[in-house]
Amino acid sequence: MTFRALKNLFAPRRAADSGEDAHVVIDGRRIEYALRRSPRRRSISLLIDERGLRVAAPVRATRSAIDAVLHEHRAWIQRKVGEWEVKRPPPRCWEDGARIMFLGAELRLAARDEAGMPFRDGELLCYGPQGLDPAEIERRVIAWLRQQALLLFSERCSDYSNRLGITNPVVRLSNARTRWGSCHAGGRIRINWRLIQAPPAWIDYVAAHEVAHLRHMNHSLSFWNTVAHLVPDHVQRRAELRREAHRYLLL
Repeated sequence: MTFRALKNLFAPRRAADSGEDAHVVIDGRRIEYALRRSPRRRSISLLIDERGLRVAAPVRATRSAIDAVLHEHRAWIQRKVGEWEVKRPPPRCWEDGARIMFLGAELRLAARDEAGMPFRDGELLCYGPQGLDPAEIERRVIAWLRQQALLLFSERCSDYSNRLGITNPVVRLSNARTRWGSCHAGGRIRINWRLIQAPPAWIDYVAAHEVAHLRHMNHSLSFWNTVAHLVPDHVQRRAELRREAHRYLLL
């Protein structure tokens, strides 16, 4: 299940070498992209996400062949690059007053010297000495979000698996950039920790989706019927997640 449907343009697998920066000029516009080559790859594929355009290609693919693919899909590339430019979150400023999203609500980051509860009047409190380094604030905030994510995701997956009468899965956090969650036939579920920023209804949908895979490791009608049993309005939630997620994913 992806953050956004990307026209199914063969999302690249793992590449064998380090990437190289390149660019292509499409209709007079210079578009930068990262090129990665792999001896295992047999075709040229494209992926556009918040990091920009990436191209995966066979080792022997010529630059002219790569350019030909890019120009063939130029309309798609321009549209998707434009969409991601609009949705790309602004750079994080890890300082007092920064905005943090948690369960669909906005919190204000407040650096404090004294210890206490993590919440206070719409604030997420980050404790430490005066002049706490921004990198340390980032580390602490993300560590707290990940902690909350694991607790909530585990609870929701446990609830849905109990409703299906199946063994509770082992839930772990994912750092993936292109998937909300994944399920392994052995009973392991991974959910992207960044989802903790989104509204609870969307979290429930993703948890139900992955738990349903424990019964059906596919996207058959039986699978979707199971999801509907757990979350009757899953179609609406899925559409909202795809359409509106960028408004909450500030990290």
